[in-house]
Amino acid sequence: MLVAVLVGLLAVGIAIGIYAMVAPRRPVAVEAAKGAPDGPPAASQTEAERVDDVFALGALDGDESTRRLTAALDDPSETVALAAAHALAGSGRGAILAAYARANPGARSQHLVDTIGWMHE
Repeated sequence: MLVAVLVGLLAVGIAIGIYAMVAPRRPVAVEAAKGAPDGPPAASQTEAERVDDVFALGALDGDESTRRLTAALDDPSETVALAAAHALAGSGRGAILAAYARANPGARSQHLVDTIGWMHE
């Protein structure tokens, strides 16, 4: 009886694995996920997707990634802005965050600087 149950579970697992490998994939529209280069993110892009984009940009070194990370500090979502601040500080561009905070005084900028300072002690 136990052997039959184990064999059945193994068969179900194999079937799920085969389906995962051959299942049709939904195509991703790159333009819909990127948003406008100088504007706000695409309306179809979720907060989690924007955070993922920010962390991917943090791994890149260059003027364009720095410009996009700096722009993400103004994202309507505080989570995205905090991810951008963390990506800047974690990639050795913390001076940009400090300059942003000086140019944009207020509670949100101070919260970003304080949180990143605590995270990178």
